[in-house]
Amino acid sequence: MKKLWRFPLLCRALLGLGVVAACAAPPAFAAYPDRPVKVLVGFSAGGTTDIAARIIAAELTKSLGQSFVVENRAGASSNLATAQAQAAAPDGYTLLVFAVTSAINQTLFKNLKFDITTDFEPVANFFLSPNLLVVNPSLPIKNVKELVEYAKKNPGKLAFASAGTGGSTHMAGELFKIQAGVDMLHVPYKGSAPALQDLIAGQVQLSFDNMPSALPHARAGKLRALAVTSRERSPSAPDIPTVAEAGYPEYAVSAWFGMLAPKGTPSDIVMKLNAAVNKALAEPSVRQKLDQMGAIPSPMTPAEFGRFVKAETDMWGKAVRASGATSE
Repeated sequence: MKKLWRFPLLCRALLGLGVVAACAAPPAFAAYPDRPVKVLVGFSAGGTTDIAARIIAAELTKSLGQSFVVENRAGASSNLATAQAQAAAPDGYTLLVFAVTSAINQTLFKNLKFDITTDFEPVANFFLSPNLLVVNPSLPIKNVKELVEYAKKNPGKLAFASAGTGGSTHMAGELFKIQAGVDMLHVPYKGSAPALQDLIAGQVQLSFDNMPSALPHARAGKLRALAVTSRERSPSAPDIPTVAEAGYPEYAVSAWFGMLAPKGTPSDIVMKLNAAVNKALAEPSVRQKLDQMGAIPSPMTPAEFGRFVKAETDMWGKAVRASGATSE
């Protein structure tokens, strides 16, 4: 009887009359969230996925009234965080911010225990972003043509850093090697931040890093930007040419970043999160941050995002198989 006395007087009276429907408990999403929410990121702090997660988490904290706390679980090209998210309770209190890397991983890794297209609830897409081909300023290279010439004269001596095996920063480099006919060494890191740190220090010579994490270093003069990897120039950096303009018209790689929830998370909670993310993407302050990073807001419904992730996973699966790349 104790629980009965928590109901309003009207509800108790109606219950006494057998009118149960009128006093049904409110939907689960109405009170969501009523405690802090964990936001898992599969890369180290400072990389693009981490930057995306922190921008959106800050806005969700403001709009939904509870803390959205980003936790970095770097390792295995983001697969550790993805596995942790899959195993979490489907209650909306553990979310995963992931990227195109996960779509590539589905084919690159042979023994994954999860499938991002079937084992999660798609929540929202954040933004799209081309990668940025950057080199250490000490290299005597000013453009893509000079890079190709240098690489051909020095086969195997140039090392390109990536945020992890199989991610867009890795596959962008592999695709460039194939189309330009050059031999370069791939050096994987646990995220963009350590990769760029070593690039700036001269431990490696170049990277095809995500634009949000690489562009600030290029603007600061710590790196030299040679080209963007999208088919068109970026509105945020229109002075930087595309790889296609340098004579490789078939070359095009763009990254994307979004949010998943464990399979079975109530649809009302998913929709509430989707609305909050899309609202955040419309905020002028957020748009300004994304523009400065070279990112393009790309809001979608959960259904649209689910179809998008499936299409990307299928497309990258074909690319990985054609390239012969493997995680082993």
